[in-house]
Amino acid sequence: MSIITLLSTLLSACSSQPDIEPEKFAGQVSDSFRTDIKSNGLKLFTYRAILTMATPQNQTLPHEVRSNQKKRSRSKQRYQGPDLTMWTEKIEHGLQQTIKMTGYCKEGYIELSRTIQYDRGTIRGECNDGADEADVAKFNS
Repeated sequence: MSIITLLSTLLSACSSQPDIEPEKFAGQVSDSFRTDIKSNGLKLFTYRAILTMATPQNQTLPHEVRSNQKKRSRSKQRYQGPDLTMWTEKIEHGLQQTIKMTGYCKEGYIELSRTIQYDRGTIRGECNDGADEADVAKFNS
């Protein structure tokens, strides 16, 4: 019986997203949220986040990555690229908090495009709800 409990605990731990603590990222990320309300009431947005902290000494710089790629191509090894999982989670969390704080997309949104790089990310989307007069007054300034 204890093996089943242990397995279910492990599975639930693996399936749940890790909690992101905003305090850990204070001063490390600069973000912006641009809204665009069309004349037909369509609500679009662009969320951008940029990593503002200095590159740690042990982190590979872009030109070093390219140099390493060339070396690997000569040795037939496949380039895997940097792991952007944590950075992607930071960007997604920032977008969710921004939408929550501004109240821009009241009924959720559809992601139109996403670009994630090692030091920046952009997510563009369209709200599921249309703009009302209050939205136009608040966000079209």
